[in-house]
Amino acid sequence: MTIRRAGEHALLVETGSLEAAHRLDALLRADRPEHVEEIVPGQETVLVVAPDADQGRLESRLAGLLASVTDAGAARDEAGAARDEAGAARDEAGAAAGVVEIPVVYDGDDLDSVAALTGLTVAEVIALHAGSEFVVGWLGFAPGFAYLIGLDPRLHVPRLDAPRTSVPPGSVAIAGPYSAVYPSASPGGWRLLGRTDVRVWDVSADPPAKLPPGTRVRFLP
Repeated sequence: MTIRRAGEHALLVETGSLEAAHRLDALLRADRPEHVEEIVPGQETVLVVAPDADQGRLESRLAGLLASVTDAGAARDEAGAARDEAGAARDEAGAAAGVVEIPVVYDGDDLDSVAALTGLTVAEVIALHAGSEFVVGWLGFAPGFAYLIGLDPRLHVPRLDAPRTSVPPGSVAIAGPYSAVYPSASPGGWRLLGRTDVRVWDVSADPPAKLPPGTRVRFLP
């Protein structure tokens, strides 16, 4: 777990785990340090962009927060945690409490190929996907594209050999250990299981991303 300079105006906190990244992100958003303009959580990192900040002072504060979330993480299991300091901060920051339910029409173009790759029936593929509880690990690839962690290992399949040139918005897909909802039309190589009318990215909303890091998600057939 380290803190590194990232260019002239940012610090990259290497948290050592996704859970610690989520807790640190939540604490920073609940009590944003002076001059911090952007907070970007990753799989095991949090990038803090603060062009006008005293970098040494900010680094000291981040080190203290990192120590606190690390100590907290050692004392509990995230999946069964009661409401705690980081959880309270996440609520205060506006992230969704409870589970976000996303209705899905399971009629994706890759359902049959996923069934063939896994040795399951189409009905079993749907049941396993809908029966999993996911958590948003981080956002990437495109605005609002949430990498959902928690996919049943029996559904871990590779990306398409040749990506599609355009995937419709609202497409529900899987690739490797992840699931996702495409927020907008874009190229993509994930395998399509179905579609939803839920908008996961809306520039007129506050916040625009419906699924911020740490949000729990379930899909409803």
